[in-house]
Amino acid sequence: MIECIEAAQDKKAEDLVVLDLRGLSDITDFFVICHGSSERQVLAITDAIEERLGRNSAIHPNHVEGRKVGEWVLMDYIDFVVHIFVEKRRAFYRLERLWGDAPRPELPPSPDPSSAGAPSPV
Repeated sequence: MIECIEAAQDKKAEDLVVLDLRGLSDITDFFVICHGSSERQVLAITDAIEERLGRNSAIHPNHVEGRKVGEWVLMDYIDFVVHIFVEKRRAFYRLERLWGDAPRPELPPSPDPSSAGAPSPV
């Protein structure tokens, strides 16, 4: 799931949240939720996740919905489900509020684009 989060971060996914549903739902163990600023960005995030997980971990989604429209893409990886919205759809469906009792594990830090290629401070 870390590679999924990193792929979304690489495509500038906004307000990325992970909900730990273990013990709360039989559907899946985790929801990964984020949004993009446009349908095009939602699809770019979707493609990046699918490509990275397939290439690096040989993990492929069991099912993908919403790719044609791009306002809400759901990627079902069985152990975790990824929800990628445009902001207005995310605000409407409010999955974080619906699953408000779910713990939110700490996420890896987003890569800092300003430090790319810069020498590390000593």
